[in-house]
Amino acid sequence: AVERSRSAAAVTCPSTVVGNDLVAAGFAADQVHVVPWGVDAVDVGADDISAVRDHYELPAEFVLSVATLEPRKNLRRLIEAHQQLTDVPPLVVAGPPGWGNVADDLQASSQHVVFLGHVRGEHLRALYVAANVLAYPSEEEGFGLPVLEAMAAGTPVVTSRGTATEEVAGGAAELVDPFDIDSIGRGITSALNNAEELRAKGLDRARECTWARTASAMMAVYQAVKEHNA
Repeated sequence: AVERSRSAAAVTCPSTVVGNDLVAAGFAADQVHVVPWGVDAVDVGADDISAVRDHYELPAEFVLSVATLEPRKNLRRLIEAHQQLTDVPPLVVAGPPGWGNVADDLQASSQHVVFLGHVRGEHLRALYVAANVLAYPSEEEGFGLPVLEAMAAGTPVVTSRGTATEEVAGGAAELVDPFDIDSIGRGITSALNNAEELRAKGLDRARECTWARTASAMMAVYQAVKEHNA
């Protein structure tokens, strides 16, 4: 698929990080167009949140991680960082098993973490709203949609610097070194302590990142290709 793409008039990607990777892989700089993804506004009522709390038997407060259970999602360091903290809400992980035997290993060695498995869309939206913080310190991302989804729900976000998620966060998240357990722990603590400020910044950021804006950017790419080939 990559080789076939080299002959395309334009190649779109969701972040500058991926765009730079494409150029480094041999694509022409003027061939690559960054079209960031968007997020829908979250409309979740108190009844929805209560139903999800009951369905998953959730604690009253919790730190949420939304990720497929695979190595690059960095769940092992996140769990270790969380377990070193005191007086913080429990960690809840929502996401299906992935590759690398991470699911079995984590669930066998992390008795104090709640693993929900796959969570369907309407439940996930309510989970975001119910959570105190989203912790998303991935080692590598092409975009990181959960960052925007949590912000749209008014939930403070902790995520990685130096990956696409820093770009997505747009200055509205607590940034950490994903390879440093202490940094992840400090980020969680800081987000909990500065929740209202991060909530406001995150909502503002989510309002900037609409799917209408994504569609307009994509149409601009098509128009540029059309004019070039005219």
